[in-house]
Amino acid sequence: QELRAETLEYHIGNEVSVIFDELSDQISRSLRYECKTTNAICIDCMNEGYKKAIIFLKQIPKIRKMLKTDVEASLLGDPAARSTNEIVFSYPGLKAITLHRVAHELFSLDIPLIPRIINEYAHKETGIDIHPGATIGSHFFIDHGTGVVIGETTIIGNNVKIYQGVTLGALSFPKDKEGNLIRDKKRHPTLENDVTIYSGATILGGETVIGKGSIIGGNVFLVNSVPANSKVVNKQPELNHQTKIQGE
Repeated sequence: QELRAETLEYHIGNEVSVIFDELSDQISRSLRYECKTTNAICIDCMNEGYKKAIIFLKQIPKIRKMLKTDVEASLLGDPAARSTNEIVFSYPGLKAITLHRVAHELFSLDIPLIPRIINEYAHKETGIDIHPGATIGSHFFIDHGTGVVIGETTIIGNNVKIYQGVTLGALSFPKDKEGNLIRDKKRHPTLENDVTIYSGATILGGETVIGKGSIIGGNVFLVNSVPANSKVVNKQPELNHQTKIQGE
């Protein structure tokens, strides 16, 4: 459809109306899935779906503003990037964080099922697994991205950059006296502002905090906090060079 300045507002209004109808219906269905009523149609679930859909749509300008910072971070963080358009249309890291920011808003509204479905769709499409409960600040950049895992209770500050294969996970799964998993507890690490995590690093634990401005090297395994402006790397292994003799 060809758009002009004088028709753009109408077009956006029409699109939002269609999205509202579909989204409110899907939210109502997800709420009804967990509803105690045995009725085929639950009026309370329908009304709640309308309310939550309106609240979500009002968050779209905020989501867009955050994504603009993510595009900026990608352009500044990757010298191979030629333009913002290239990043928007082709970078899997941006696609994953875009879907996450949508899923996170829905998750924050206590909407069941849908946020995790979005999360797993992003995982399938990009190889990047970000739980919708993870809290992520502005200017977030995932370089390459394949194999990145970010757990539910992870907190990530502003201007954070992570590479492929990074895991921000849990140390263990605490259980109550009956042996059931304790779910409402921080299990995943916190990354403060301006942190860089290189490929293959694993950072575990809800009490683990990576201080502001720190750099975590590739393949590092961390279960303890590090102070601000730290640099954590593995000890360089000793390499054995041998010269091949001709004829051998």
